[in-house]
Amino acid sequence: MSADSPKKQKNFCDKQEFQYLMLCDEKKDTLKAYKTWVPKKMYGREYEGIARCTYVIDENGVIEKAYPKVNVKTHAKDILAEL
Repeated sequence: MSADSPKKQKNFCDKQEFQYLMLCDEKKDTLKAYKTWVPKKMYGREYEGIARCTYVIDENGVIEKAYPKVNVKTHAKDILAEL
């Protein structure tokens, strides 16, 4: 899920030839509910942004597993291997 606009997400998907739907939460309601809109720091500057994490949610909406910190380079393979 992203805080970006649907238009920005569509442009990304088109450019990357990404065939899956991406969720947008411009108001950040869902991001805050899942505690993924968090304070961050970079180069001494503080700001709010999205924590990179993954939730595996079953068909009933129950969180089966949470990955609070992910390695961006290997995360997709790691989850597929586990599932």
